[in-house]
Amino acid sequence: MLSAKAIVSLQDELTSAWHSMPSEAAGEAHSDWLARVARQHRANFDLWHIEDEARTPGATDASLAGVKRRIDVTNQLRNDLAEELDRTLLAWLSPQQLPHPDAPLNSESPGLIIDRLSILALKIFHTREEEQRAGCPAEHAERNRRRLEILEEQRGDLERCLDALWRETLAGTRRFKLYRQLKMYNDPSLNPAIYRKNARQPAP
Repeated sequence: MLSAKAIVSLQDELTSAWHSMPSEAAGEAHSDWLARVARQHRANFDLWHIEDEARTPGATDASLAGVKRRIDVTNQLRNDLAEELDRTLLAWLSPQQLPHPDAPLNSESPGLIIDRLSILALKIFHTREEEQRAGCPAEHAERNRRRLEILEEQRGDLERCLDALWRETLAGTRRFKLYRQLKMYNDPSLNPAIYRKNARQPAP
């Protein structure tokens, strides 16, 4: 069901493909599980590039406001899809009476780890781009080469952590649970900036 190697390979494959063909669909040729991983990665991919727009020199206040709203919506989707990954895994485990209720609880769920791997795939892709960027000083390439080594090491560590968590969950010696992000900023009943503004508006 879960393989860190397959997840990382898919994230790298899609990151490269989407930079060449941005509108390509996510995970159509993959299993239902990997298609879900792909959709979550797509949210991070889109979020990365929307945030780049927010840092464009000379951007107007109006354009930045629009970008900020798109960031909020996309970040909500990213978190919702990470939670969906955990729900999918827990539903698959449930008929096997897993995770074992008495096993030690892992502080991070697989969905959250997969989200971190997704971000690392994007960092690695863009750092490699900078390492190979034509016309830059040798120091620029070397700096990004060192950064790339660190990112690859961190991703390798995280891959092993994900595989270990899944292996131990199947063995009944560790468990994870769904951690809801419960974002408040998009909910007009929970964000004071929204509901206070609405309360001041005159009734029609």
